[in-house]
Amino acid sequence: MAQNIPELYGSLVFNDKIMRSKLPKDMYKALKKTIENGTHLELDVANSVAVAMKEWAIENGATHYTHWFQPMTNVTAEKHDSFISPTGDGQVIMDFSGKELVKGEPDASSFPSGGLRATFEARGYTAWDPTSPAFIKDGTLYIPTAFCSYSGEALDKKTPLLRSMDTLNKAATNMLHILGNTEVKHVSTTVGPEQEYFLVDKELYKERKDLVFCGRTLIGAPAPKGQEMEDHYFGTLKPRVSAYMHDLDEELWKLGIPAKTKHNEVAPAQHELAPVFDTTNVAVDHNQLTMEIMKKVADKHGMVCLLHEKPFEGINGSGKHNNWSMITDTGVNLLDPGKTPAENIQFLVFLMAVIKAVDEYADLLRISVASAGNDHRLGANEAPPAVVSIFLGDELTEVMKSIENDTYFTSHGAVQMDIGAKVLPHFVKDNTDRNRTSPFAFTGNKFEFRMLGSTASVANPNIVLNTAVAEALDQFAKELDGVAPEEMEHAVHELIKRAIKKHKRVIFNGNGYTDEWIAEAEARGLYNLKSTPDALPMWIADKNVELFTSHKIFTKEEIHSRYEIWLENYSKTINIESNTMAEMVQKDLLPSVLTYMEQIASTASMKTSVVPGISTESEAALLTKLTDLAGKMTAGLETLKADTAKALATEDVLECAKAYQSVVLADMETLRAACDEAETLIPDALLPYPTYGKLLFSI
Repeated sequence: MAQNIPELYGSLVFNDKIMRSKLPKDMYKALKKTIENGTHLELDVANSVAVAMKEWAIENGATHYTHWFQPMTNVTAEKHDSFISPTGDGQVIMDFSGKELVKGEPDASSFPSGGLRATFEARGYTAWDPTSPAFIKDGTLYIPTAFCSYSGEALDKKTPLLRSMDTLNKAATNMLHILGNTEVKHVSTTVGPEQEYFLVDKELYKERKDLVFCGRTLIGAPAPKGQEMEDHYFGTLKPRVSAYMHDLDEELWKLGIPAKTKHNEVAPAQHELAPVFDTTNVAVDHNQLTMEIMKKVADKHGMVCLLHEKPFEGINGSGKHNNWSMITDTGVNLLDPGKTPAENIQFLVFLMAVIKAVDEYADLLRISVASAGNDHRLGANEAPPAVVSIFLGDELTEVMKSIENDTYFTSHGAVQMDIGAKVLPHFVKDNTDRNRTSPFAFTGNKFEFRMLGSTASVANPNIVLNTAVAEALDQFAKELDGVAPEEMEHAVHELIKRAIKKHKRVIFNGNGYTDEWIAEAEARGLYNLKSTPDALPMWIADKNVELFTSHKIFTKEEIHSRYEIWLENYSKTINIESNTMAEMVQKDLLPSVLTYMEQIASTASMKTSVVPGISTESEAALLTKLTDLAGKMTAGLETLKADTAKALATEDVLECAKAYQSVVLADMETLRAACDEAETLIPDALLPYPTYGKLLFSI
């Protein structure tokens, strides 16, 4: 490594250390107050920060700046402006003002708005998020910002995320004060998003139209070997992969992204990167950067990083685990069971608030991870089912039962403890096995939401989590408000007891992959929203609109705009896949099948001309099989085209999405079956694209 890691880490970030050294003391204190307390940033402070930021950026080779934001697409957006300002005498100075730092003005009309903005209403604004540090990338100063329309509607993912963080902070701080913990002034949510991905050879990738246009293979027979030997998971890193991971770590560390763990995942060519947790909005920004840099570094190594949830049929897809917790400004993790009865009371209240939130808003959590790509992954034996449930582990589940039934709790050490008003048990971290099939699992001092797809922004799940938990805490606070301190333990016990009885249906520690669990979940009244079109209508259900509007996370208009955008994105995604598949089959695979049939027929003719009467049964059998498959492919192609045209012409956004989901995807599966079977009969030299075997085992 060119330099030691402490020097490298954060070297391209305008972090606290840089601010402290560059800013006057009074300006530094004012900025810290804004960051820590959310107070208004005065223009003189903004001007001072802008000057310091510009000088630091230029020292580090930057010539431009950009307001970096996260519109309602699956990528980030940026518009670059240089620091130069003409002086009128043919010269320029490098200039950057507080006004330019705080606010930008990009075009808002060309980004998805779900009807919030008409095309002729183009103005939009970006607003600096001082809680997420600026950084330098490719000679440009990147300033993390929120993005809204001229009339103030949120057109991005950061704005509602920041709103939800503030909402949870207020609810959690209020609850802690009610419980007697008045030292706490602020509660932050933290996230550590694990990221799975595939690496394939760049030259092979270029030969696959489906990977280029869709990010996943639409046709392709299984390789002779898949993941059945279980020899890739945690296996030795191959040299090209190891070199890639080494460079990736360095690039991430420069940007202050705490990349921690790297390893081979279950499927061949699949890998994972996990960071140390960070404040939620910073973690979201970091994850967006991580995905971008993964692709750039792969390109330098002659590879392509695939982030699609299901790039290959028949082997595991890629997810993103959202490790979520709540931390006080006094350094206490509210989901850590703690070592004293007082801490345990606090822990049980916040644990129960999460359980209540997940039970009441399981539909929103499912929607927060819904996409055309993730629908292929959820419910397969590699990812959690579409039913949202909570894994608590045996010991915590027994604690909950004992509270509910007013019985004794016996810990692993066989020590009986009264769960009444005075003594609560001390729980040991990681005292249970992991449950890889659970969508939402307690893992010692945090919850791991495991339903996210690998391409997803982690903003949406955390907006839902923060808001739903805040709502649960507010409802608990109403029940506990005014309770005398000496009565608090008993009141908490009774509150938790009532909540357990109401919400225990969402707790499930068993195997989420079984048909029995799906049937039981239905009997419990849990949602099973199998596809994105099944799930999205719940987004605009009255209870969910009430949740978001009451906490001022979204307006009704913003809620409906997202509903429209997500449905449109779903339909557009499958439309692109359908068109790509049709082109691959019609222009590439079908001609290859016909070419091979010609060769077989020519071989049979040549045999009989040389040796009259010789058997051509093998050629005839193969020709018959290929003729049948070619017929199925031709018929399937016409059906797919016709049904895609019908879906595309459907005006209602929900009905359009349902047509793509129920009809077009089914057509694609039928067509794929014939294509994949034909692929197994054709020599590799005649195939118009590289096989699964080459893609998965060439690195």
